Order: sequence, then structure tokens, then C-alpha cells
Amino acid sequence: MLELIDELKYIKLAIFDLDGVVYRGDKLIPNAEKVIRELKEKSIEVVYNTNNSTITRQSFVEKLKKLGISSKLSNIYTSASITSAEITRIKKKAKIYVIGETGLREELKSLGHTIETNPTIYKDIDFVIVGLDRAFSYDRLAIAQKCILEGDSQFYATNMDPTLPVAIGFKPGAGVMVNAVTTCTDKKPIRVFGKPEPFGIKLILKDKKFSPEEACIFGDRLNTDILAGNRAEITSIAVLTGVSTKKMIIDLKKKVNETKDKDIKMLPDLVIDKLDDIFKEM
Repeated sequence: MLELIDELKYIKLAIFDLDGVVYRGDKLIPNAEKVIRELKEKSIEVVYNTNNSTITRQSFVEKLKKLGISSKLSNIYTSASITSAEITRIKKKAKIYVIGETGLREELKSLGHTIETNPTIYKDIDFVIVGLDRAFSYDRLAIAQKCILEGDSQFYATNMDPTLPVAIGFKPGAGVMVNAVTTCTDKKPIRVFGKPEPFGIKLILKDKKFSPEEACIFGDRLNTDILAGNRAEITSIAVLTGVSTKKMIIDLKKKVNETKDKDIKMLPDLVIDKLDDIFKEM
């Protein structure tokens, strides 16, 4: 019989990052499905939180299903869905100019917003929302600039990831587009919704009705997943199946101890080599 390790005995909500934790590219990380199933059998709610704003939540549901993991749509939180939920709270049925892809556009449209692709009256645009856009162009940037400077549109961003991991190496991430808009408008986003900002995790806690003490996050990136978890005051667990390595964590601990560096917020509460390390045999 499997039991949770002592450090996680109190957990009622498990938040999983996806790429690097549950899967890598299109391949399931060994035993991820087994661990998630075991958590559910112990009545621990499982949700997923990703900074990827390019595809819809339904696409994530289908991808997980192909890998043998079932999930309700309501248990998928992307930076696009989190952004859309907050924009809707601020204003229902807004006119929005988007630098971003299908995931962001569809989330906004599903909540009743109008996506303006080529606005001519810039003051009619309520929000400029920027995420990863692999068709990003000078013309799109110029429109965003005009909406913000001439139309006084509010500027928000899905996330600030500088890079996007791909099969071999990295490509530019959403932060590149966000910084381009900041540079040409001299304005920073009013809010960034994705990790490492704690907004999304706090939204999950509110939606699922759990306290921070009852929740944990499994992530492979110290500067996004772990930092977000620590800022939201939930238990942060670094899983060494993705980007972060044991050496990176040891080096960071050394740096923090020697300099009292602010990077202490990137140190996880717990480090595991693989997901099934959260269980022990009884």
C-alpha cells in the first residue's frame, strides 16, 4: 500500500505544471499517470497549471487523454484562461487587441469578448493583451502601440517567459513580445498573469476552495513554478525530470546562504528526482 511521504500528508490539492513534469514534448514522463491516479484515489484534487497560452484548454484535455490521463476542462488552468477570467471580471464583453495565438483568442471569445484584428478607431479598444505569438510582426506591434498610446487601452500580458523549450533547445518566448510592446510604449503591463506571478495559483485556490496550507505545486522550473508556488505560500516541489537539476538547486542554496540573496524565493520546499518519490510503501 502506498502512502504519501510525511511532508505531504496534509495535501488536498495538487497543482501540476505540464511540460517537464507530466510529459516531455509528446511523451509521458515515466509513472506520471500512475502518480496522478494514486493521488485521485486518495481524494486529492489534481489540477494543471501551464504558462502555455497558444492552445486551448480542450487541446490539453485531449493531449492528456492520449497519454492515459483523464482531466475535466475545469481542472486545466493556462495563462490564457487565467488572463481571460480576470479580464472578464474587470469588464464583460470588452473589445480586445491580441498579440497571441489560438489558445488566448479562443479563451477570450468564449467569455463573450470581441477580438479586433485590425482596429481603426484605437480608443474603442479596451485592452491590449500580449502572449506568445509565433506570427508576431512589426505591423502587429505598431497596432498594439497605437491602441495603448492613442487609444489609452489597458495593457496586460499572459506571461513573461523569455524562452520556449522545443524539441532541441529553445525559441523566443512570450516575454519577447511583451518587452517589445513595453519598449515602444514606455509602459509595462498592468498585470502579468502567468507564473512566476502568484495570481493564477491564488485563482486556483479560490476556485477549488482550498487554503494555501492544503495545496502544493509540482514544477520543473525554479524561476517560474517554484517561485510562483512560494509567492502564493503553498508547498513547492521541484521535480528533476525537466529543466532544473540538483546542481542548480545546490548552487542556488549556496548563493543564498553566502549573499542572503532575494533568490531564496526560488528555493523549493522539497526536491524529488521523480514524481513517484512522493510515495512510500506501508
